[in-house]
Amino acid sequence: MRRTVADISAGLAPARSARLIPAGERLHVVGAAGAGASAAALLAHRAGATVSGCDGGGPSPYSAALSAAGISLAWEHSADHLSTGGGAQRLAVTKALTAVEPDHPELLAARRLGVALEAWQQVVADAAMTAGQRLAAVAGTHGKSTSSGWLLHVLVQAGRDPSAFVGALLPATLAGGAPGTSRWGAGDTFVVEADEYAGNFDPYRPAVSVVLNAEWDHPDVFADEAAVLDSFEMWLRRADLAAAETGGTQHIVMNVGDPGVARLAHRLRTGLAASRLVRVALADANGAAADAADVVGRAGRSAGGHDPATTLEVTIQSDDPGSHGWPGPVPLRLGGRHNAANALCVVAAARALGVPTPGIAEGIASFPGVGRRLELKGEPRGVTVLDDYGHHPTAIAATLAAVRERYPRRRVWAVYEPLTYHRTAQMLDGFAAVLATADRAVVADIWAGRDPDTTITSAAALARAISSQGGPKATAPGSVERTADHLAERVTAGDVVLVMGGGRSYVIAERLVALLGEPSGTAR
Repeated sequence: MRRTVADISAGLAPARSARLIPAGERLHVVGAAGAGASAAALLAHRAGATVSGCDGGGPSPYSAALSAAGISLAWEHSADHLSTGGGAQRLAVTKALTAVEPDHPELLAARRLGVALEAWQQVVADAAMTAGQRLAAVAGTHGKSTSSGWLLHVLVQAGRDPSAFVGALLPATLAGGAPGTSRWGAGDTFVVEADEYAGNFDPYRPAVSVVLNAEWDHPDVFADEAAVLDSFEMWLRRADLAAAETGGTQHIVMNVGDPGVARLAHRLRTGLAASRLVRVALADANGAAADAADVVGRAGRSAGGHDPATTLEVTIQSDDPGSHGWPGPVPLRLGGRHNAANALCVVAAARALGVPTPGIAEGIASFPGVGRRLELKGEPRGVTVLDDYGHHPTAIAATLAAVRERYPRRRVWAVYEPLTYHRTAQMLDGFAAVLATADRAVVADIWAGRDPDTTITSAAALARAISSQGGPKATAPGSVERTADHLAERVTAGDVVLVMGGGRSYVIAERLVALLGEPSGTAR
């Protein structure tokens, strides 16, 4: 079943241009323990709103920062949340909630009381407006959290003191307090992760936009890649019009080495009033880069050592002397060609934001990554346990390649908790093909998320499809807890266990580390 954006957004106020958040505005955030909603709550609090929140799922790693800031949180849903403390003036939710749970008590109360009902992304945009900061938005099918965190890190290291929303857990050094998914700074830039699902990025009117890659995803909303490109194009053209109205310029950084982005760039070749396209591309194995790229990168491997790093060398096609001076191949702390491409986009975005080349190179080299992006959780009994958010065949393939590169000649377990039934059913063959490239494959129960139809496929069906590829037989043990137990009985010293998924898959990694005898949370 495919739903339109209107279906998913039913009952929500449409996306609009950002406005100032009045001091003391009473905001209640539903699902406040989520990665994005928690950031919206904390940013609104920093902007001067009186914020409360609730989440029926209980505390999470993302909610700790809210508690530390003194934001009132409840761990159940109730209509009373809209009438206490003088009454909420605004309710922020995850967009799909109105479609999946139309009878949610707080939604019903908001409609009855006439409380404004908006997506939490609108709150983030309003917080940036209140801070008086220009938006730098990072979009793409894959790599948004890593790349927005990377850009944030470069700006922090350069002394720019930015604000941000990033859809993954940031360390305290980046979050500016307790680990969380947001930062509040006094600089002139607000970095935002911009998600295309059902127009989630529509409230953002960035001065700098980054498009990392573009391919078909979210089959419950997008019929094909063309529909995905339509969404990106409309968003970028709206930002272009906003820039024209204010007399500004939008810089659009586009990774034209990605086929989908190359097609998007072709669409944008005409009709832009106040935008400049900055085309970037990694050179291929023969040293050739995409035609007419403004910023060219070359990915390599550092020589020597037991753990050689991915490196990035950058050539900027410009007559501006300040554009040059890249200090040779720069080693990255994040491995894989996909991360070299992400880093190249960050280089171009940081240049558009005025960061000098030496500062960009230093920030690119020192970025440690963000939570749940190939994060090392521990190495109990000689078993390396990694946690990753990958939940698309392309992302999984890139992550597996990076793991093979970093841990050669070791047995790799691909452990996957599928995210939503629709995505799993529509992309079953792609998932099966890529997961079968691991030495062992294990599939946990599907995380339904916003999906109302839980009957169209199953974890067992995906395991059978993987096994049919001719490799080792895949298994489907059940829940995330049972999956961890299953692994603990089978892994041996020297194995690498790569846990992936967008739901509760992190529980598998944490539980496995605990079962094998080492506390979880070891930082990479």
